[in-house]
Amino acid sequence: MKKIIYQFFLVGSVVLIGTSCKKNITDLNTDPTLPSEMTSAALFSNASVNISDLLASTNVNTNNFRLFAQYWTETIYRDETRYNLNQRSIPDRWWAAFYRDVIRDLARASEIAPTETATLSAAEIKNRNAINELLIVYSYYHLLTTFGNVPYSEALDIEKPAPKYDDASEVFGKIAVRLNDALAALDNTVGGYGSADVIMHDNIDGWIKFANSLKFKMGMLIVDSDPSAAQALITSSAANVIAGNDENIQMNYLSSPPNTNPVWEDLIQSGRTDFVGTRLFIDSLKAYNDPRLSLYFDPAVNTGSFTGQNPGNSASAFNNYSLPSAKVSSQTAPHVFFSYAEMELLKAEAVERGIAVGGTAEEHYNNAIDASIEQWGGSPADAAAYRAQPSVAYATASGDWKQKIGLQSWFAYYNRGYDGWTQYRRLDYPNLVVPFLGAVQPFADGETPDVIKRMTYPVVEQNLNKDNYDAASTAIGKDWITQKLWFDKF
Repeated sequence: MKKIIYQFFLVGSVVLIGTSCKKNITDLNTDPTLPSEMTSAALFSNASVNISDLLASTNVNTNNFRLFAQYWTETIYRDETRYNLNQRSIPDRWWAAFYRDVIRDLARASEIAPTETATLSAAEIKNRNAINELLIVYSYYHLLTTFGNVPYSEALDIEKPAPKYDDASEVFGKIAVRLNDALAALDNTVGGYGSADVIMHDNIDGWIKFANSLKFKMGMLIVDSDPSAAQALITSSAANVIAGNDENIQMNYLSSPPNTNPVWEDLIQSGRTDFVGTRLFIDSLKAYNDPRLSLYFDPAVNTGSFTGQNPGNSASAFNNYSLPSAKVSSQTAPHVFFSYAEMELLKAEAVERGIAVGGTAEEHYNNAIDASIEQWGGSPADAAAYRAQPSVAYATASGDWKQKIGLQSWFAYYNRGYDGWTQYRRLDYPNLVVPFLGAVQPFADGETPDVIKRMTYPVVEQNLNKDNYDAASTAIGKDWITQKLWFDKF
């Protein structure tokens, strides 16, 4: 049957009515300016940028981990520093960003890549799917260490709108298997994503370093909760992790929007000046004469000195405190996924735990300090002078190995809030403080106030997936911000 479409054209004050016949009216729903099919390359690039931006961001609606690790605090809007997670639906946004904006795109890319045989060889398709797997594992690592039990076996299943939650330790074991399989599948004699690879720029050897560094880090995460599995991950990867600052794995942002550093977008482009260094962090850097202080922060405008604010304290003029430095907030400042300093700190810890990774704890500790200072723009002489201080030297610094390595990890992980917070949860050092809460009461009835150990489950899950939410909350202990997760045994 013919369909009649009336078209109205307004010319001056005269309305003209025309008719036309069209057999395939559904063609009107097709936008000729948009591609009808998505490529695996486009999905991968999108997921890569999304995960980097998510971890680099300072957006209080999503990423507050610099506040949780007490690198920064807020001078005006202090709800996030005070652990008020639900006013801005922070857990919901963090959760959705990984599942919707990263994992789903990567899973879809893995479905599409095998169909692209007209342009890709079998080996290239295999590399693409292995790289997708690496970022999926990396994403689940963050979900598991943020919340505990999460949907996995039924995640992204359109037939399961209310997915069950899987045990975190079991999921961790499964993603470790996926990581090993992906690492074994990588072939450095061919490419992968070509110019669409915005992280490694089609350097498959770089992805092999990424996989081994992630494997090593995952092993160290569970070293207290599953020592045998941890040792297998650590010893099989230690020799192949990042071995110098020139191998640091990072997203290199550009000087022009929309591909600029999210910190620049959040602070400079948006004109925000309410994030300042904490007193605890700045005073600690000062106490150890740390050359990174002036690389991490600018002096306070009103005093010319490096000054921090107590987390959660009443609002006061930001000009009284030290703002993040231009090195942190420049348009091109990179987001670091893995660094040499990080690997060396983890190796120092592994040696102290009796795990064979080569070298001594002191050697790895010294390498980490040198790498971190030089990564931020300090000189080898700066690093040597810093390490020569009895308060810093491994043999004479105060505290046990956890305190020594924990302190230097805290310093080195600056601007990587999530990793700094996770390392604190593992080593329980330095001694972070419960922020000043004011009228905010983020702790549940019966919950003892403490530094945040996890984010609570999204409110949308509590409302729309209640049975599975209740089961997961009971399984992990309590859906509290002070509930330690499975890897955090001490």
